[in-house]
Amino acid sequence: MNRAPITKVGSERLRGELDRLKSVERPKIIAAIAEARAHGDLKENAEYHAAREQQSFIEGRIAELEAALSTAEVIDVSRLSAGSKVVFGATVALEDEDSGESVTYQIVGDLEADIKQRLIAVSSPIARALIGKSAGDSFEFKAPNGTKRYEITSVSYD
Repeated sequence: MNRAPITKVGSERLRGELDRLKSVERPKIIAAIAEARAHGDLKENAEYHAAREQQSFIEGRIAELEAALSTAEVIDVSRLSAGSKVVFGATVALEDEDSGESVTYQIVGDLEADIKQRLIAVSSPIARALIGKSAGDSFEFKAPNGTKRYEITSVSYD
């Protein structure tokens, strides 16, 4: 079986979401369904249908999180000692060689990736281009808007 990597922080965040869904959201939606049922005719009861749809979404997310967490391999990034080499869990500072713009990303598991938080999936094109490189290396990768060239300015594991 192929175990998907996940950082310790990402695992804790997803477990927190799972606990919240089970202990807060699930009981709340059950109560909403019961209340909507009390209003009578379910065929034309928009509240009931919305609550059932929300319940379906929550149950699906709970199942997804439980399955993913049960097979994930938790990696404590602070214990990695890859030096300046980029591996899973690395926080990498990059400089765009064309614009001079700087950006920092952490390479994380697919489940915990969130571009808004600068967490990129290990399976993403930029992460695949980064793996194995070291601070000071330049690399290019094909982005949706064309080929990008970056220099790795630093690599850390914190």
